[in-house]
Amino acid sequence: MPEVVLTGAAGRIEGRYTQGKSESAPVALILHPHPKAGGQMNNPVAVQLFHIFMKRGFSVLRFNFRGVGRSQGEFDGGIGELADAATALDWLQATNPAASQCWVAGYSFGAWIGMQLLMRRPETDGFISVSPPTNAYDFSFLAPCPASGLILHGGADSVVPPVEVERVVSKLRTQKGIVIDYEVVEGASHFWMENLPDVEQRVGAYLDKRLAAQPA
Repeated sequence: MPEVVLTGAAGRIEGRYTQGKSESAPVALILHPHPKAGGQMNNPVAVQLFHIFMKRGFSVLRFNFRGVGRSQGEFDGGIGELADAATALDWLQATNPAASQCWVAGYSFGAWIGMQLLMRRPETDGFISVSPPTNAYDFSFLAPCPASGLILHGGADSVVPPVEVERVVSKLRTQKGIVIDYEVVEGASHFWMENLPDVEQRVGAYLDKRLAAQPA
């Protein structure tokens, strides 16, 4: 898995990248959980998401936000991290100019950054949000949400109670032209330690459904 180094607003951004086989392979960007809570690109859920897309022929990039691992800079409360994500997506799209689709997938804090990125990049075809922290951050910017996607949450999540996520899902589902799939895995915590196979199965099945409807 080739290591890549991008140049962001805060300096070097460390990433891992895999290239799809075909020139028109779709692209996917993976965003890791909160840097101040030990989040980094080798987080098990982030790696799981990376492999799910890779198995389906995507060109996939995951990277460390500023101040994490060998990425330069300091944690910036989300503003700088969104800039890092935009830099990473720019690189991904420039490296794959013929890509047939563009997806953004994030876990926890990464899901919040991913949804903001979506708003700035309406060309995005789909998103995966795992355990979005809807009680810690304001998600009201999703008006309107430009793409259909999957929100996956743990039924036993004590960090972000499912009822908090359902509030956002209900609001999103009032929008025309997009479809929000919302799945709750009973017994899964915010950290998915015992439930990584569920992430693979649910996200994989959703992607297969979307790709069958609109082949990449």
